[in-house]
Amino acid sequence: MGYHPSYLDHFLKTQSFILRGDGPLPYDYRHYIAIMAAGRHQCSYLISLQKQEFILQGGDPAWLKGLTYIPQKLRNLYDINKILAHQPWLLNKSHIEKLTKGKDSWSLAEVVQAIVILAHFHSLCSFVFSCGVNQELDQAGGYRYQTSEEVHRAVALNANSNSKTEPKAIPIVNDTRQDWKQSSLASPPSPTEPEVGITTIMQRMKTLSEQTQECTPVELTKRFENVENQSAELIAVGPEPQETPADIGIFVDDSLFMYHDFAKRGDHEISTFRVQDYSWDDHGYSLVNRLYNDVGNLLDDKFKTAYNLTYYTMGGRTDVDTSRFRRAIWNYIQCLLGIRHDDYDYGEINQLLERTLKTFIKSACCYPQRVTKKDYDRVLREFKHSEKVHVNLMILEARMQAELLYALRTVNRYNMTN
Repeated sequence: MGYHPSYLDHFLKTQSFILRGDGPLPYDYRHYIAIMAAGRHQCSYLISLQKQEFILQGGDPAWLKGLTYIPQKLRNLYDINKILAHQPWLLNKSHIEKLTKGKDSWSLAEVVQAIVILAHFHSLCSFVFSCGVNQELDQAGGYRYQTSEEVHRAVALNANSNSKTEPKAIPIVNDTRQDWKQSSLASPPSPTEPEVGITTIMQRMKTLSEQTQECTPVELTKRFENVENQSAELIAVGPEPQETPADIGIFVDDSLFMYHDFAKRGDHEISTFRVQDYSWDDHGYSLVNRLYNDVGNLLDDKFKTAYNLTYYTMGGRTDVDTSRFRRAIWNYIQCLLGIRHDDYDYGEINQLLERTLKTFIKSACCYPQRVTKKDYDRVLREFKHSEKVHVNLMILEARMQAELLYALRTVNRYNMTN
C-alpha cells in the first residue's frame, strides 16, 4: 500500500479506529472477530497478526484454541461472518434478529461495528493474497512471493537443520518491493490468448468516450445480465483448496460454504441489488454513521480515495484518463456480488477488461486463497507493479463496499420493522 500514500493514510486511520477507537465492542472481541473473518479465507498472515493483537489487548488465551472455547455471544456472530464472506445476498432480517434478541444479545451498535470489522478483514484477505503477502502454505518461508533463489536457499537451510522453525513467525524483508518489480517484468505470456495491450485499451476508452448514442433501460439491463452470466462461466484460478490446516480450521465452521455465482443462485426471489434503491452515498453512509460514531466518514474517504485514485498513467504512458478503466473494474467486482449500477453501461466491461483480468478479479474477490504468483504475473503484463497493486486496492474496497451495502440494507430493514 506504500505505493499509494494518499490511500494508505485513509486505510490506516480506518483500521486503527475500528480496532482501537471508540466503539461499543470490547477490544479483545474486535481482534477475535478479525480472526474469525480471516479464517473464512484461510489467511494465516492476518490470523497470526490478530492473534498477537488479541493477546496484547488482554484477550483470554483459551479462546485461541478455537471457536468451541469462545463465549456464546461471539459464537452467535458466525453465521453473519460466513454469509458476508461468500454470499452476502443471503443475509436477511432473521440473522440480525437472532443476534439482538434473547440471551447473550447484541445491541444494534455492536452488530454494526462487528459487521464493519468482518467486511474490513474479508476484503483485506483479498488484498493480502492478490499481492502475495500471504505465501502459499506448501512453500518454504514467509508471507510474500519469493524469488527462486530464496526458495532454494530456504530448502537448503531446512535440509541442514533438524530444528523446526516457528510456523507463525513473520519474516521482515526489506527488499519485497524490488523482488516484486523484477518478477513483474518477467511475466510469462499466457499460452491460451494474447493479452490486450495498453494501446488497444486506450483506443477503446477513447472510442467509448466519443460515443453519443444512449442505451435504453432494457438494453442496459440485458448488458448487465450478459456480463453476470459470463462471469459465472469463469473458472477461478488455482486448484480446489485442500483440507483446511488444523491451526486455521479451529477458527472455521462449515468450511464447505463458499462463494457461489450470483447468476446461478437458483432462488430467484433474491433479486439483483440495485444501487439506485440502496446506495452507499444516500443510505449506507448515514446509517453506519448513526449507529457507529462517525465511522462512515472514514469509510467514505477510503472508498472515494480508492475509486478516484489516479496518476494519469498506464504502463509507460502518461496523461491518460483512466477513469473508464477504473470504473469498469469497480463495477465488475460488485457485479460478481450481484450489485448493479443502473446508470452504467456494462457493455464497457467487455470492451476494457479481458478474460484473464476478469478471472484474476473474480479469484481475488471470491476465492482469494487460491491466487498465486503465477496468476498475478499473468495479468496486466504491460502495467507497472504499483498499478497492479492499485487494481488490488480497488478489489479490496469495491468488495468491502458491496458487503456493507448488503449488511446495512438488512440492518435498515430490521430497524424499520422493530
